[in-house]
Amino acid sequence: MSQATTTDSTSADAAASTDPAAPPGNAPVAAPPGRRRGSRWIDDWRPEDPDFWRDTGAPVARRNLILSIASEHIGFSVWSLWSVLVLFMGPEYGIDPAGKFLLTAVPAAVGSVLRLPYTFAVAVFGGRNWTIVSALLLLLPAVPMTILLEPGISYSTLMVLACLAGVGGGNFASSMANINAFYPQRLKGWALGLNAGGGNIGVPAVQLVGLAVLATVGAAYPRLVPAVYLPLIVLAAFGAARYMDNLSAASNERGAMREATRSPHTWIMSFLYIGTFGSFIGFGFAFGQVLQIQFAEQFATPIDAAYLTFLGPLIGSLIRPVGGHLADRLGGARVTFWNFVAMAVGAGTVWYASVERSLPLYLVGFMALFVFSGIGNGSTYKMIPAIFRAKAAEQVAAGVDPVAAERRSIRLAGALIGIAGAVGAFGGVLVNIAFRQSFLTSGTADAAYLVFIAFYAVCVVVTWGVYRRAGSRLPGV
Repeated sequence: MSQATTTDSTSADAAASTDPAAPPGNAPVAAPPGRRRGSRWIDDWRPEDPDFWRDTGAPVARRNLILSIASEHIGFSVWSLWSVLVLFMGPEYGIDPAGKFLLTAVPAAVGSVLRLPYTFAVAVFGGRNWTIVSALLLLLPAVPMTILLEPGISYSTLMVLACLAGVGGGNFASSMANINAFYPQRLKGWALGLNAGGGNIGVPAVQLVGLAVLATVGAAYPRLVPAVYLPLIVLAAFGAARYMDNLSAASNERGAMREATRSPHTWIMSFLYIGTFGSFIGFGFAFGQVLQIQFAEQFATPIDAAYLTFLGPLIGSLIRPVGGHLADRLGGARVTFWNFVAMAVGAGTVWYASVERSLPLYLVGFMALFVFSGIGNGSTYKMIPAIFRAKAAEQVAAGVDPVAAERRSIRLAGALIGIAGAVGAFGGVLVNIAFRQSFLTSGTADAAYLVFIAFYAVCVVVTWGVYRRAGSRLPGV
């Protein structure tokens, strides 16, 4: 039976880890000299070895995946708090719709910036250790929100609290970098889709919490929404400390990020991820506000909008693993191409429904946008390792050492996941700014919808031109 080798300063402890830059195949991963060690580090991790994976790897990877999803889920909920809290803020808060859109854009911006350092943190501190830290950091926004949120609070204080909520956006990047290393290539699309989808469900979850608060005690107590998450944050940190594992051979490849920025595929995939994840998180943050403003006669109170707000993010989250699975079977570029076509149609439906003032058709179009943004999230992430694996095969055919080529592809894929995650999250900022500007200039969101249609059309052309056009296709992408 294959055995994962662990190091413990006091006793042996079953665990699992891997190195994004480690040699491929069945070779054990050696711990780097001078690494501070503890009871949750693993030296030998070979997910591509079928025997090792069956006997040892799969159960350990599954345990880490479950705990990673739990922590990332709460991170997404904290990151999305302001999509709920703005529904509580009536006239007594003195904030106009443009100010509310700014409050939802700020945490999206901060979260996108934090994704780069969070990606590196897994290699520096270990997956388990950083999950503990990143979970506890969620207390920074949750505690003061629980204390301070009430009528009379200044807008500048609200902006500071919105900035602090951005820490929840970084959890996604570190979680994905960590889980990506645990699974073999054939299962990465499924595992990353499940990890991201479970985390994404944090968006509709916090909106359901907000709905429950509105339905039971009314709009007078927004502080109860972050209060619900205080014990959950502590439990997530405890679960990570007790059951997760570090990556003993993980090292911070200082040149990987720099090298990845020189690849055109890095910026192409980041651009496409703006269209998928940026749409998901941007619409998730803005959907409730748009309903209240655009269809004020049907959504006169916050609770009226809250009944529908969670549906889109919930559907988009649940469908994300399907996108990864379809990409595993059909190819990421093919799924991504047709997905952007569908998103353009969905945005066109929303625009038409807005012009015709048809709420049922409007909801159908918006639900389609959430569905296809979720599928696209999974398919674009599947494309990233496939691109560099195809490039590695080209290098091997040109005479490059196979081990060196594979190692380089893994390093660059890991770096690109971090870059694309950060750039894609910034798409959530752009969505909210587009809505804000559209309402400021015309009083409707119609101009924003036209921008979205044009953007998805560009994504269709880019995906086809780079990854689907005859002569430009990369094998396996």
